[in-house]
Amino acid sequence: MSDAKNFSEENTVNSEAKPIVSHLVELRTRLLWVIGIMIVGTALSFVFVDNIYSFLVQPLADAMNENDTNRLIYTGLTEAFFTYLKVAFFSGIFLTFPVLLLQLWVFIAPGLYKNEKKAFLPFIVATPMLFFLGGACVYYIVLPMAWPFFLSFQSTGGDMALPIQLEARVSEYLDLIMTLIFAFGLCFQLPVFLVLLGRAGLVSADFLAAKRKYAVIIAFIVAAFLTPPDMISQVLLAVPILLLYELSIFLIRRSAPKDAANTD
Repeated sequence: MSDAKNFSEENTVNSEAKPIVSHLVELRTRLLWVIGIMIVGTALSFVFVDNIYSFLVQPLADAMNENDTNRLIYTGLTEAFFTYLKVAFFSGIFLTFPVLLLQLWVFIAPGLYKNEKKAFLPFIVATPMLFFLGGACVYYIVLPMAWPFFLSFQSTGGDMALPIQLEARVSEYLDLIMTLIFAFGLCFQLPVFLVLLGRAGLVSADFLAAKRKYAVIIAFIVAAFLTPPDMISQVLLAVPILLLYELSIFLIRRSAPKDAANTD
């Protein structure tokens, strides 16, 4: 009798464990597909790395005057090569980021109800759009404003004993660009994160509005960690974060009556 009971309990455990194992196997398979696609994207980006490099350095070239050196240098024998590899890897990750979100959606969608899919799908669509919007904000708004300011500290001599001229290293410049793009891309996910919390009932628009002064402090702290140690970059990241915070409050307020109507 006890053997039959143990056998039935073992079968029950196995029947519960198999779905979990199958989900883990499916998740591993999808992650491997994502990694493989990112590797392919990196390889394709390396083929066009000269064009990508030219695109990334164009804001600096536009900001330089005719009297500037108009060049980037490298001080290590392998520095330029590994910098090109990093640029290709960065481009591959950036371009294939929507694939990661798509695989995530395909993995979790079967476990959602129809109304949950309708509620969650807009966030999956908005995430890559906001990420690319953050990168575009860096390239087309932040850099054209920041680079002329930093280049203004150059001098040709005059009253100074020695002139001050920019001799930028290619690795440092491209690391800075890629850090800013990813930092802005991640921070632009703030509306998605806050609206999800709002729909889950964890925060409300009134709560976020009441904590606005703390949001200002946190925005500048986050900007200080994610950007280079200068006030210009920090302000240029903190201001969009605060605007997105206000947008989140607006979206939560707009969605609250619909949620209340559905519950009634």
